[in-house]
Amino acid sequence: MAIRKLEHTGVMVNNLEESIDFYTRILGMELKGILQHNQPGMRLAFLSFPGQTVELELIEGYPVAVAPEGQVHHLAFTVDDIEVEAERLRALGVSFIEPEITTLRNQARYIFFAGPNGEQLELFQPGTEA
Repeated sequence: MAIRKLEHTGVMVNNLEESIDFYTRILGMELKGILQHNQPGMRLAFLSFPGQTVELELIEGYPVAVAPEGQVHHLAFTVDDIEVEAERLRALGVSFIEPEITTLRNQARYIFFAGPNGEQLELFQPGTEA
């Protein structure tokens, strides 16, 4: 199996700068980078605690409104070869939410699939730094 670790948890936010300020100033996380998504108006910010590799991904501009109680959007898992891992999951009967792998501007690649209760999960192959 080529899934290596929990990569990040994606959280939808209304204001990226306000959320970055909260997670860095209040919770002590470090901003790793901000990435303009391929989808116009969508921005991503990646944060982690010092010395940790699991990240928090803040998602601004997603085309669905953020619920008043907030919304965890997905859990992502790091893979070495996204094509191989996606094919392995398809062979096991896993349902994919998106049919194709998306490549971001930093060459990171991802695809979403469904967990047994409909939870949104992601295979993530890192690209260059955000």
